[in-house]
Amino acid sequence: MAAPNRYVFGPGAVKELGRRKQLLGSKAFVLGGTRSINGIEDDMKADFAEHGLDIVGMEKGVRYCTKPEIDRLAAKVKESGADFVVGVGGGSIMDLAKAVASVEYGAGVPIALINTIPSTDAPCSALSVQYDAKHAVEAVLFYYRSPDLVIVPTDVTVQAPVKWLVAGMGDALATRFEAEAVAISYSPNALIDGGRPPSAATKLAQFCYENLINFGYLAKLANEKQAITDAYENVAMANTLLSGLGFESGGLAAAHAIHDGLTNSPGRFQAPKPEHGDLVAIGTIAQLIMENQPKALLEEVINFCLTVGLPTTLAEIGTTYDDLEMCASATCNPAHPYAHNNPYPLTVPRLVDALVATDAIGTAYRDKFMRR
Repeated sequence: MAAPNRYVFGPGAVKELGRRKQLLGSKAFVLGGTRSINGIEDDMKADFAEHGLDIVGMEKGVRYCTKPEIDRLAAKVKESGADFVVGVGGGSIMDLAKAVASVEYGAGVPIALINTIPSTDAPCSALSVQYDAKHAVEAVLFYYRSPDLVIVPTDVTVQAPVKWLVAGMGDALATRFEAEAVAISYSPNALIDGGRPPSAATKLAQFCYENLINFGYLAKLANEKQAITDAYENVAMANTLLSGLGFESGGLAAAHAIHDGLTNSPGRFQAPKPEHGDLVAIGTIAQLIMENQPKALLEEVINFCLTVGLPTTLAEIGTTYDDLEMCASATCNPAHPYAHNNPYPLTVPRLVDALVATDAIGTAYRDKFMRR
């Protein structure tokens, strides 16, 4: 198993970085989204000053984890003399910061991640998803070192638009089912040096799912009013920590591979643009269909998606039937690192049929839901 060296969660957590400087260093290079950094900059600088830390470089306005951006920022980190990197923002920024700091692809320094948007489980993993210029998945970068420090300040995350919490639930929704598929098929987990997933990881993945089902809708309602409740924090932690530990040590399978394939759909750039978790939610339903899971479980997952606002149809993610062959071919690539971690052969025809069925079933349940 793997996990971050430290995970700090709760209101005011931004001010918890400085006293953990022994994990990191004394000279920080900060990178992230403009709004994300602006929202925590004063608290971060005050905390740094109190504990004798310096910011020797700052890059605002970064967005996507691409190879040119990794190379550019890694060079800036080295030029600045920074001895650790701080990433501030959501999932793509977390992945970018990990790559920039990594020994394998970047500056080779420790990393602290301040997750201001609970939209994915990226903060707690030792990998990054790298995209190409068209924002299709290009590669998955694996690291031997997990993040040194992860901070999730819930007083900040609760101010983010609710769509990000919902997207995080879509990402976390797959964790249980992918971990189960990996365990059943005797496949490896998602660690660079991994092997068979331990039962502890599968249990964490199950606990992640239980938190979503029990508290997801309540968390969404609280987030809409920017209220920090136990339900909100249960889901914010499920989105980041439980899903992060569960997917990495439990393993990835069809659901996330389907996400990767769906990023090739040209229509997904039409407004409103689907998020990572939206595509994973569709992938999860398709995975359950390919596994021939019982109707009751499929209904539970689809009704959860409808209740919290996740997509259940292809139209909602900008994908048409004409796109399916191309997307399925990308998913089923024999070299894909986790597409074939399933207890059945994942083929293009099988996946196309599963996505068609996902759309048909999802449409039927959505129509029924809307008539309530």
